[in-house]
Amino acid sequence: MAVKIRLRRTGAKKQPSYRVVVADSGSPRDGRFIEIIGHFNPRREPAELILDEEKVKRWLGNGAQPSDTVARLLAGKGLYDAAKVPARKPREKRKGKANA
Repeated sequence: MAVKIRLRRTGAKKQPSYRVVVADSGSPRDGRFIEIIGHFNPRREPAELILDEEKVKRWLGNGAQPSDTVARLLAGKGLYDAAKVPARKPREKRKGKANA
């Protein structure tokens, strides 16, 4: 099986925070993992990303593939090639009472 570097959701309902983990690609999002290599808190201003850079470099060197979101976060820290990060699609504007 392939090994992925991805986010694992923690935190309460509507208050997400994430652990950056190395896991088999077949395991569930919040399921079994191999190692925790950092954490990400998007609710802070600016968003908080703390990584063990040695572990990230070791896993990337061993062939672990980051998810799209983790690749974007790693590229922001300079640990991953920004040219390999897939482009994000812009979000559609919400249709709510204010826009109706």
